[in-house]
Amino acid sequence: ARIFEGVSVEHIRTTDGQAVGVDTDQGPIDAEHVVTAAGMWSHQLGRDVGVNIPLHACEHFYLVTEPIPDLPSGLPVLRDTDNCIYVKEEAGRLMVGAFEPVAKPFGMAGIPTDRPFMQLDEDWDHLAPVYEAACERLPVLENVGIRLFFNGPESFTPDDRYLLGETPELRNHWVATGFNSIGMQSAGGAGKVLAEWMVHGRPPMDLWDVDVRRMQPFQTNRRYLHDRSVEALGLLYAMHWPFRQVETARGVRHSPFHDRLADLGACHGEGGGWERPNWYAPEGVEPTYEYTFGRQNWFEYSADEHRACREGAALFDQTSLAKLLVQGPDACAVLNRISSADVDVEPGTSVYTTWLNDRGGIEADLTVNRLDDHRFLVVTAFSTQIKDADWISRHTPDDARMTVTDVTSAWAVLGVFGPEARNIVAPLTDADLSNKAFPFGTLQEIDLGYARSIAVRRTYMGELGWELYVPTEFALGAFDALWESGEPRGLT
Repeated sequence: ARIFEGVSVEHIRTTDGQAVGVDTDQGPIDAEHVVTAAGMWSHQLGRDVGVNIPLHACEHFYLVTEPIPDLPSGLPVLRDTDNCIYVKEEAGRLMVGAFEPVAKPFGMAGIPTDRPFMQLDEDWDHLAPVYEAACERLPVLENVGIRLFFNGPESFTPDDRYLLGETPELRNHWVATGFNSIGMQSAGGAGKVLAEWMVHGRPPMDLWDVDVRRMQPFQTNRRYLHDRSVEALGLLYAMHWPFRQVETARGVRHSPFHDRLADLGACHGEGGGWERPNWYAPEGVEPTYEYTFGRQNWFEYSADEHRACREGAALFDQTSLAKLLVQGPDACAVLNRISSADVDVEPGTSVYTTWLNDRGGIEADLTVNRLDDHRFLVVTAFSTQIKDADWISRHTPDDARMTVTDVTSAWAVLGVFGPEARNIVAPLTDADLSNKAFPFGTLQEIDLGYARSIAVRRTYMGELGWELYVPTEFALGAFDALWESGEPRGLT
């Protein structure tokens, strides 16, 4: 290996959808693989070649005191999460670092490229509340001078987990970046698993938590990254409550039903940018979380929803499901190659299956709905939308007559599940919804109010039900018709 220092990488070179090297201020360098491990500069390097590397820099602070007489060496590191500080002994001094709850983003006008390390201006107004709390925790700090106020930028990702792996947009381009202030702690392991991943073509262990493919395309949006970074830094020291919801950069992705459901008392949570109803508050109750490690405030309300699904019917907004339209003469053969179940079935059949790797391990858990001889609607979770699209792309032969189109935004989805589901849907269609005419695991295109809908007889609730796929522009009309039909029958 050769290491070049003092070289500025200006651009990632690409050919035919693959990374083939980099352009530097000292000339081009060819490479079989390119790894972007450029910290806060990674976002722009990726963006320049159409690769999503969502991270944003924040100013990050620590102080070093003057020497403290008789300070023992080898003191343990103190982490005071209530006051958002850590304290460690540093050659007879104390270092006090901060993970304040409201961070200070950096680099909105671009990250300087003239130096690899930089020290920013002091900001006592910003840090004063944190340092005052540190003095209460460690009174010795009140009587000792400050030798160094360090303010250096560092990058943070939208979910505080770093980014690792090969990017779906560009083959042979890898990332190891966005380490959220735990780069030194993670570097050895991250380097090891990334090297093995590159050599063997697969990760050596389950790395989904940090896989770059968990990120959504919209998350490259600079305003979104700026607003989320304000919260992301502090979350590293915040209480990790069960079901805790992020508070910044909300309202990014709404289903057509969002406002209707909010009016019905929905408490929306966020996942992949989607605002999704997590539970519903009864009339007169504020639909907000009250966090605790015990039974939270929504428990009884959620229990009522469970009972409604078992005894009557419940309406689920499933619009956030990712939807891939796979079509072409070779679509069936390609899907069958990676699926554990046989998807070469009659049109109108819905197959619940996993997608496998060459070792028989599971890569995806989804449904493949055969619309006709050459068209399949693959439905998967929003969280694996990019990963699953990437998996089928990687396993499609170059000469295959097949295309994959992400149609997630084209279809809103309502699930009607429970013993009363058939009685609620039946008045809105002339289709025969009986078990004989519409058995489990099948799909039909039906009238639904004034809309045409792909109705899939499938439910994960253990009860009768349909997933109803409605073109987005018809969605509200379909919702209103279902609610009008279902409310007298106890639809929840």
